[in-house]
Amino acid sequence: MIAELGLAALWLAAALAALQMIAGFMAVRDDGKGELAGLIRPAAIMQGVLVTLSFAMLVWLFAITDLSVKLVASNSHSMKPLIFKLSGSFGNHEGSMLLWVMVMGLAGALIALVERRLPERTMNATLAAQGVVALGFYAFLLLSSNPFERMPNPPAEGMGLNPLLQDIGLVFHPPTLYLGYVGLSVAFSFAVGALLTRQVTPDFARAMRPWVLGAWVLLTIGITAGSYWAYYELGWGGWWFWDPVENASLMPWLAATALLHSASVLASRDALRTWTIMLGVVAFSMSMVGTFLVRSGILTSVHAFAVDPERGTFILVLLGIFIGGALLLFAMRANTINEGQRFALASREGALVFNNVMLSAILAIVLLGTLYPLLTEAFDVRVSVGPPYFNPVGAIFTIPMLAVMAVGPLLRWRQDRVDRIGKEIALFAALVLAALILFSLLAEIALLPLLGLALGLGLAVASLLPLRGRKLSRTPLATWGMVVAHFGIAVALIGMASESAFTEERLAAVEEGGSATVGPWTVVLQGVEPVAGPNWTAIEGRLSASYNGGEAKVLAPQARNFWAPPQQTTESALVTRWNGQLYAVVGDRAADGRWQLRLWWKPFVTLIWYGGLLVALGGVLALIGRLLSDLRHRRLAARIAERRADREAVA
Repeated sequence: MIAELGLAALWLAAALAALQMIAGFMAVRDDGKGELAGLIRPAAIMQGVLVTLSFAMLVWLFAITDLSVKLVASNSHSMKPLIFKLSGSFGNHEGSMLLWVMVMGLAGALIALVERRLPERTMNATLAAQGVVALGFYAFLLLSSNPFERMPNPPAEGMGLNPLLQDIGLVFHPPTLYLGYVGLSVAFSFAVGALLTRQVTPDFARAMRPWVLGAWVLLTIGITAGSYWAYYELGWGGWWFWDPVENASLMPWLAATALLHSASVLASRDALRTWTIMLGVVAFSMSMVGTFLVRSGILTSVHAFAVDPERGTFILVLLGIFIGGALLLFAMRANTINEGQRFALASREGALVFNNVMLSAILAIVLLGTLYPLLTEAFDVRVSVGPPYFNPVGAIFTIPMLAVMAVGPLLRWRQDRVDRIGKEIALFAALVLAALILFSLLAEIALLPLLGLALGLGLAVASLLPLRGRKLSRTPLATWGMVVAHFGIAVALIGMASESAFTEERLAAVEEGGSATVGPWTVVLQGVEPVAGPNWTAIEGRLSASYNGGEAKVLAPQARNFWAPPQQTTESALVTRWNGQLYAVVGDRAADGRWQLRLWWKPFVTLIWYGGLLVALGGVLALIGRLLSDLRHRRLAARIAERRADREAVA
């Protein structure tokens, strides 16, 4: 009955999404006076409740390992730890899509409950657009990816979850990405609603901005967590390989970054109206493209779900309907959108537009590099596109973007003179030049890592300049958020460049009691012994590592063998210092009795993830600051309206 209850709740939620869509569009047509207008918000709220109930039923089925449900039998096992049983509910195609739809339903319910800033007609159009998106995904789940499908002959034991996913990273990485994608779907719905009613105003941007900012923060956390998860779990020592599925999460982040800055300009300065609408469509388009890549079965990746192409076709149809319809609406209504306030090229708006163009160019580069191998494969031509393409071509646009990021926040709104901030520009240029000369003299470093180190150090200092001359206790949280986020970009850039420039690798065959060196580390293989876990066995190396002859640290890398499903994985071992990480992997035993050890010394590599977390923290500070500012403005507007009403009553 649990599965049937979950499926029934899902069907009812889909019906309410259809009601929300129909009632919303009728209300827009009738200028809010339609007979069903009063049902729009309640339908959105109940839809969120029902789809949450449906997902809770799926989690329950995984918790009790109900093997009569096909999804549970295919992705769980009675011997699996409870945490991985629960996370396994969304560690598969159907479950992850239900999680996505649940978050989308909860987002729609939250909009219906709290959003009161927009005109009611625009609000109805927004909820109608959200209903369209939700209904498409409900149809996808119910017609082609039913998570509650029963098996006529349940197996005695489940197949188990992919061993690579049996990690705590599964609890954090996918949900944060899905939350980010849903935030972009909400921004898309706001954009469509504003287009339908021709109300592209600062109020629209203020209503959309928290969702974009929240989505951007969650995507930042998801990408950062996913990078570190892949880094320690896959055992090859890299943190980013330009895998198509990695790119599928990066592309929405790039679009969301551009949208965030554009929406902020529209909200505060009433400019970039058309640009904001277009970016709202593009950001959601990239999340749909990523969904198609991950779930269509057209590529092979450790991150992808093994799904048949028929489901990929369904997603492609949804992509065409959602994005094609939005672009058609944009083409029809673009000439009715006022330009908004003008600004000079030498202004903060001008700097934001320049960087938005650079972000769009980087997005195009990543999109082309991701899709090109798939297009050539259709003609039986196999092409591999990796770092030799993405790194140098992306750098063409990233370098000027970072330079403008360093000085842009120092410019005034509307109009300014570049010579007014000449000293700050000279300071940034001097820091970059000094770093280039210093690192060139200290070590032989490739061009891109050298530029990354220099720009990162210059940006780290320049990002703090907006605080100069301010009373820090009175500085708005939004400003603190900008400073922290930009500083985080600089920290992550230094980490990326350091890892590329200074990493040392050693592949050694070591007998028990023998040693190998990598960088300043001496690693001794003390022994190798078999160990067992809940659903795996492993060969575990016992390593003793000392830094420049100092105190020894113990490491225990493993080569695991899972039996449900049968698969071998590599579990790396790490030692983290303030200046980098020692990364160790144990391999097979050679015929002469020696064991293969693969060791890396990665100076300052942890700055990559610390920087990512700082970027996310900056977004959180900005989000809190914006929400508090909006709340103050609402209270002020309410007091003004109350006083006006009192004066009119007296008169």
